[in-house]
Amino acid sequence: MIGLAATFLAAFVAATPVPMQSEPVFLGFLAAGGQTIWLVLAASVGNTLGACVTYVLGRGADALVSSRLFPVSPERLARAQAWFSRWGAWTLLLSWAPGGDLIVALSGLMRLPFMLFLPLVALAKTVRYSVLALAAWGVFGWGQASAGPAM
Repeated sequence: MIGLAATFLAAFVAATPVPMQSEPVFLGFLAAGGQTIWLVLAASVGNTLGACVTYVLGRGADALVSSRLFPVSPERLARAQAWFSRWGAWTLLLSWAPGGDLIVALSGLMRLPFMLFLPLVALAKTVRYSVLALAAWGVFGWGQASAGPAM
């Protein structure tokens, strides 16, 4: 259970503006013999919930921008909004990638409906950890396929 909780927490924090990576924790518990399906689930849920925090922060960022407390020039903000308007919600499928937190925050700032945001981000985060687990299994033989008791 400690491995699942630590994986969940690391993935949650990594999806917020706090600079952190969850992959070392995830791979560490996978290498230690953690149940793959449960680690993928814990990391995916944690990372998705962390992205929800970033989304909410993005929704509130417009107040910071208008009060000049946000360190982004109006021109750069307009450019980011134009980019998001052009590519739209589908960009959230890249929320797992480096810089994905900016897309998540921008989707909040652009007032993307939460019920559109959530499934796209959940899918992206789950695919990310699933591919990472498959790669670790294929390269190192880490992970267990059974869904038995978790660490």
